[in-house]
Amino acid sequence: MSYVRCQRCDRPACPQCQRSAEVGVQCVDCVASAQRNLPAEHRPPRFADKHGQPIPVVTYVLIALCGLAYVAQWATNGLSTGVTESLWYAGFYTSAASLDSQFAALSGIGFEPWRMLTSAFLHSMSSPMHLLLNMVVLWMMGRTLEPALGWARFLAIYLISAFGGSVAVLLLANPLAPVVGASGAVYGLFAALFLMIRRIGGSVVSIGALIAVNLVISVVWSGISWQAHVGGLVVGAACAAVLLFQPKSDQTLVGAEEAAQRRRRIRRRQWWGLAGVVVILMVITAIGAMQITPESLLAARG
Repeated sequence: MSYVRCQRCDRPACPQCQRSAEVGVQCVDCVASAQRNLPAEHRPPRFADKHGQPIPVVTYVLIALCGLAYVAQWATNGLSTGVTESLWYAGFYTSAASLDSQFAALSGIGFEPWRMLTSAFLHSMSSPMHLLLNMVVLWMMGRTLEPALGWARFLAIYLISAFGGSVAVLLLANPLAPVVGASGAVYGLFAALFLMIRRIGGSVVSIGALIAVNLVISVVWSGISWQAHVGGLVVGAACAAVLLFQPKSDQTLVGAEEAAQRRRRIRRRQWWGLAGVVVILMVITAIGAMQITPESLLAARG
């Protein structure tokens, strides 16, 4: 008969089932339960190479989707319902004018807000380098950020930054000029990497210079949507700040279970913070939409 009880469930634990922990002796069942409840960043990576290094699966999936979309763009090039024309974005698609049924019927374009995200998976058909450069940078950023943040938060930064780039296009660009490209999302990853390096006390000179040079090229080089780049950069920085700059927990005063609970609370705050960024972008989108009326579109066309 065992006179030693588990400090978590208070059940008797025989010598073979006892496990030492920070808060005393625990049974094997409670230890296994605690390990299952650990946050993703404290678990072994689900996908790893033969050396145990995490594989950035979401990064590769995003690259594959952009590549497949590019193939589809070429396959449907010249069609009236081609992939490029069906998924690119311009301010008109989320404007007050597109909600005007009479004007939308005359123009043949309606209210299609999903284009604010789908355009981030398309690239310029006249310049394959547009796709190549974006995918190379995405691969470089993803290899560092996805394992550090976790696949879900990495994907959230990518998609919300793409949304932010489209919001900037809505506010600052010609509402009739369509845009494509993952650049807004990639610039959001630039901002996230900058803040992550800053958070751990590393030098941000190199990444800062890279961002500055690319922004200058975006403004000087014709045919590049600098609005999407700036929008993605600003929104990516906001998302990264929500994830990285959370209050630190005092781990010296709590046990493993309490520490795990605090980590779960931090994750909840992070996701609520990201949701707040999305809500703000939606409000800004509504405000920008009201500025694009049938009259302003006729003026822009003329």
